[in-house]
Amino acid sequence: MTAQSLSFLLCGVACLTACSPAPDADQEQARQPQPILTMDHHSHARPDEARITHLDLDVSVDMVAKRITGSARYDIEGTGDRIIFDTDGLRIDSVTLGDGSEAEYVLGDSTFLGRPLTVMLPNGEKRVSIAYSTSAGARALQWLRPEQTADRTHPFLFTQGQAILTRTWIPVQDSPGIRFTYNATVRVPKELMAVMSATNPTKRSADGSYTFKQERAIPAYLIALAVGDLEFAPIGERTGVYAERSVVKKAAWEFADVERMLESAEALYGPYRWGRYDLIVLPPSFPFGGMENPCLTFATPTIIAGDRSLTALVAHELAHSWSGNLVTNATWDDFWLNEGFTVYFEHRICELVYGPERTAMQAVLGIQDLRATMEHLEADGHAADTHLRLDLEGRNPDDGMNEVAYEKGCALLRTLESRVGRPVFDGFLRDYFDTFAFQSMTTDRFVEHLRNKLLDPNKIEFDIAAWIDGPGLPADAVLPESDRFAMVDAELAHWMSGTPAADLKTTDWGTFEWMHFLRHLPKSMTDAQMTQLDAAFHFSDSGNAELLVAWLENCIRNDHDEAYAQLDSFLNRVGRRKYLVPLYTALIDTEKGRLTAQTIYRTARPNYHAVSVRTLDDLLAWKDNKPPATF
Repeated sequence: MTAQSLSFLLCGVACLTACSPAPDADQEQARQPQPILTMDHHSHARPDEARITHLDLDVSVDMVAKRITGSARYDIEGTGDRIIFDTDGLRIDSVTLGDGSEAEYVLGDSTFLGRPLTVMLPNGEKRVSIAYSTSAGARALQWLRPEQTADRTHPFLFTQGQAILTRTWIPVQDSPGIRFTYNATVRVPKELMAVMSATNPTKRSADGSYTFKQERAIPAYLIALAVGDLEFAPIGERTGVYAERSVVKKAAWEFADVERMLESAEALYGPYRWGRYDLIVLPPSFPFGGMENPCLTFATPTIIAGDRSLTALVAHELAHSWSGNLVTNATWDDFWLNEGFTVYFEHRICELVYGPERTAMQAVLGIQDLRATMEHLEADGHAADTHLRLDLEGRNPDDGMNEVAYEKGCALLRTLESRVGRPVFDGFLRDYFDTFAFQSMTTDRFVEHLRNKLLDPNKIEFDIAAWIDGPGLPADAVLPESDRFAMVDAELAHWMSGTPAADLKTTDWGTFEWMHFLRHLPKSMTDAQMTQLDAAFHFSDSGNAELLVAWLENCIRNDHDEAYAQLDSFLNRVGRRKYLVPLYTALIDTEKGRLTAQTIYRTARPNYHAVSVRTLDDLLAWKDNKPPATF
């Protein structure tokens, strides 16, 4: 799309939004049909008996004792005589009913899902308050010492609730199929600021007390809290960034396109319903690239590359404001409904903001990741995990959070678009988000809607079962292509035939071209070849984490000793699981690498969030049975 046509499109949506403003939360949610109450085998909750509709959270954060203490008061709907909450490692001090009287309650046995907290509801009781405190091993919480932050002056805390970790810091019905609004009062040391997935302050309070309101009903995994020495910088009218003092200006520059992304997203699929869209840049131990917490995306500092080349991740988290936060997977078996839609939407945003050529390269890299993931799953005997609909009963839902949900899900939507045409498919998606706004979605419910609203009206024969419940990529998959990568392949062939690296035609290459180049280097190279490449292109000194990790993988595979100091530093500094897993996996392929991995992990493990620790403990068969360190 040309800049002129994009401007016309954005002006159109601006006029539409001005003339027809999004309804307020109460009006919009009142018009939605009653929620479908789905049983979730990753939660003890029984929403058919009783479910929470609103939370009032009142807590204090002790940065020295590494503990959150306070109360959670819930409004309840349902006809049952009990309500069941999820807890994991929490100390329950008391449970009271709406009139202040003590409630009858039972804490059940502990499993990998935690302990169910069953509270009796006499005489149709509709309110319950739980006084509690967190434990030292609460897996949602990462407490960081000052030296583990960018400014190295104050401690830091952040939460990560997805998939089933919110129950480790709040007693709650921790299922994506149960939505509720929340208010919160959070007290922190007065020299720090608190922010949440809700309305947020832009300045520090005098006494360290902060209040928050989330008027849109969300599932428990989207409740998020961060506490640190934060500053705020505006980006646009509805967008801004929080970060530590030494990071905030760099982050604001890096994310300068966020307001355009937001306008582009609205032009595609309707009004943004969450008020503001801000980001917070967390310390590097954050285990993910980003987390789509409503109103406030949590982001890794590894996307600050200095050239805005990795901000597609921001487009992805922004897209979750529609696909995931607005229409949410009902269970973690349906995770692809969050992520597949979001990758497709992310590409559409990036196409408008950055153009189709860059977006095509991004999409091809995603398919490369998907093929590698599917090969790994099939080799490990987990071919069923290459289906879109999963069966994760008895397993940690984190096991299903891989490129299958993201990239195969996106490929399904891309293929559907090719069958009906982009205008028709865009109309279908806009209607989908409007029809199911603030609701939970199962795979079966989506398939029924797809048939009724898209396939049957357009007389399209489509084997949706092969995509949903079949392995791998179906034969009819429409996959992206990139002419730019053909040019990269030609230069790579020249180098492999003897052309010196410094003589290759790479002056106009960006991050995606270099990623493709690094991914397609020969599996076996000499030390001289590695040295020549690094001397020409300075991969070891790259400030771009994507390029550095791809280079380090090659260095490990070819035992290029000069890179090991950089590898050690990176693994001790960065906790993003996307980078840790391939590096440690490459290391353990040889005996020397296995010893190196164990040595590095021993010192790096305390710097990682519990999400990354769980994955790496399994990968490395870690023998230290102590719980993940907290600070």
